[in-house]
Amino acid sequence: MLRSLDRLPLPLRSAASAGAASAAPAPAALGALPQWDLSDLYPGLDSPELAADLARAGAECAAFEADTKGRLGEVVAAPGAGAAMAAILKRYEGLEDLLGRLYSYAGLVYAGDTTDPVRAKFYGDLQEKLTDASTHLLFFTLELNRLDDALIDAALEDPAFGRYRPWMEDVRREKPYQLDDKIEQLFHEKGITGRGAWNRLFDETIAGLRFDVAGQSLPLEQTLNFLAEPEEEKRRTAAEALAKVFGENLRLFTLVTNTLAKDKEISDRWRGFEDIADSRHLANRVEREVVDALVSAVHASYPRLAHRYYKLKAKWFGKDRLEYWDRNAPLPKVETRTIGWDEARDTVLGAYSSFSPRMADIARTFFDRSWIDAGVRPGKAPGAFAHPTVPSAHPYVLLNYMGKPRDVMTLAHELGHGVHQVLAAPNGALMAPTPLTLAETASVFGEMLTFRSLLAAAPDKAARKAMLASKVEDMINTVVRQIAFYTFERRIHTERRQGELTSERICAIWKEVQGESLGEGIHLGPGYENYWVYIGHFIHSPFYVYAYAFGDCLVNSLYAVYENANEGFAERYLAMLAAGGTRHHSELLAPFGLDARDPTFWQTGLNLIERMIGELEAMED
Repeated sequence: MLRSLDRLPLPLRSAASAGAASAAPAPAALGALPQWDLSDLYPGLDSPELAADLARAGAECAAFEADTKGRLGEVVAAPGAGAAMAAILKRYEGLEDLLGRLYSYAGLVYAGDTTDPVRAKFYGDLQEKLTDASTHLLFFTLELNRLDDALIDAALEDPAFGRYRPWMEDVRREKPYQLDDKIEQLFHEKGITGRGAWNRLFDETIAGLRFDVAGQSLPLEQTLNFLAEPEEEKRRTAAEALAKVFGENLRLFTLVTNTLAKDKEISDRWRGFEDIADSRHLANRVEREVVDALVSAVHASYPRLAHRYYKLKAKWFGKDRLEYWDRNAPLPKVETRTIGWDEARDTVLGAYSSFSPRMADIARTFFDRSWIDAGVRPGKAPGAFAHPTVPSAHPYVLLNYMGKPRDVMTLAHELGHGVHQVLAAPNGALMAPTPLTLAETASVFGEMLTFRSLLAAAPDKAARKAMLASKVEDMINTVVRQIAFYTFERRIHTERRQGELTSERICAIWKEVQGESLGEGIHLGPGYENYWVYIGHFIHSPFYVYAYAFGDCLVNSLYAVYENANEGFAERYLAMLAAGGTRHHSELLAPFGLDARDPTFWQTGLNLIERMIGELEAMED
C-alpha cells in the first residue's frame, strides 16, 4: 500500500539514542567535513530535469490508473496471466521509483536546512503535487487484494510474476486492514494537511529553537552535545538551558503529541488494528508476541543493566548518584581528544575491511562520491540518518559530526545502513526496503565491528575501561532507553484514548518511565520531565524505537556466532543484507542458527551487556 509520508528521510539514529559529542570544536581540528552532492538525484530545485520528472509522474500515474483500474480481475483470469501481471507490476514499480526519487530529493533538501523558507516551500509544494499524482495509484493494492487468491497463486507460478511473490505476500497481509477505495483516497490526500503538517510543524519548531549556553545561542544538536563535555558545569548549564526552552514550548509540543496520537487512534480504529502498536508490527513484519517477549526481557533486565551500571558510574564520579546531565559524561580522569574526520573515516573503513573487504569498498563509495553530509550548521536536521532514496540512485547519509568517539560510532552505524541499502537495491523499488527491525541489524553490526577494532587497539587499561564504559552506555541507550521510550509511547497512546493529556500528565509519565529504567543511580531533577519533547521518533514514526533494541540484541547474538565460527560468516551476512525485504526474519536468521521467536533468544544479547558491566566492575582498583 503506497504511503507517501513514509518516503521522507527518517532520523534513524536520533540524538537521544546516539549519545552526544562536544560542542563544535574548531573546524581545523576536524578537517574538511563533507557536504553531500544531491545532483545524482536532480541538479537543483529549479532544474528542467526535476520539472520534467514531476510532470511525467503526474501523467504516467494517471495513465496507469486509466489503463489498469478495474481490469486486474480480467487479467489474472486470462491465459498468460503471470506474464501480464508481471508487466503491470514492472510498470507500477517504475512509478514507485520515480515518485521515490522526487520525494527523496525534496526530503533531503529540506533536511539540509529546515528553517530556510525557500526549501520549506519547495518541500511542501512538491509533496502536494506528488500526493496528487500518487493518488492515482491507490487503487492498485486495494484491487489486488480483492482478487481470488487461487488465481493469484496460479499466476505466481510464472517466474516473471513469481519474482514479486514476497511483495505480493506483504500486500496480502494488509488485506484485513484495507478500507473502501474512497476512504483510502481521503486518508491519503488529507495526510498533507493532517499528520504531514503536524510533522512539519514539529521539525521546523525544533530546528528553530535556540538555547542560551554560557552566553552562546545554540541550536538543539550542539546544546545536546554539551551533555558529554568533561566539565560538569558545562553539562549542567546545557541541561538547564534545554529544560528551560523545552518548558517554554510545552504547550505546543503537547498539542502536537495529542493531535498525532488521536490521528493514529482514528486510523487504527477504522482499519481494525487491535493493539496500538499492531500497525507498526505489521509494517515491520514481526509478530506481536516476539516484540512483547523482547520488551518483557528488557524490562526484567533493568536492575542488572542500567541500574547496576549507573550506580557503578556514580562511584567513579565520587557520588551517591549522578545528576541526569551526567548520564553520558565521559569518565573522570580520562583524556579526551577531538577525532578528525579523516581519522574517523579510516577507523570505520579499517574495521569494515577486517570483516569484509567488499563491505569496506561499498562504504568507501560514500566518502569518494559525496554521499555524506557531516557538518553541523544552523537549521540542519538534528541527529543522523541514512536515507536509501531509490534503487535507481543510491543512499545518502546525514550526520552532525563533532569529533568525539560516539560520533565515530554514529558514522559506523549510518554506514552500516548505507551498505545494507546498497546491497538490497537490486531487489527493486518494491522489495529493496527492509523492515525496521532488520534494518537496524546492519547499522548496529557496523558499530560492533568498529568498537571491537578500537578495543583491540586500546593502549592501556585506562583506555580499555573508557571504551568499554562508552560501549556499555551506547548499548544501554540502544536497548534499555529505547524500550523505555516504547513503554512511554504505549502509555501516552493508551491514555489518549480516554481524552487529551495535559503537559503535566505527559511529563509525569515520562519521568516515571525513565526513573524505572535508569534506576536510583540517576537523579532526575527538576527540568528533566520536559525532555520528551524533542524525541522525533514519537512524532514521525510511532513505536519505531523498539527496532533499536531488536537490532542490538540480534547483533549481539550474531556477533557471538561470528566469534565462535566465523568461517563463511561474512558471505552469509552480506547475503542476509542483500535479501532486502524479500524474506521474513525467521528465514534470514536460520543460516546462523538463530530464531527471534525463541523466548530465550533475547537473553543472549542482554547477557553480553551484563558481562561487559561485570568486566568493568572487575577493573576497579
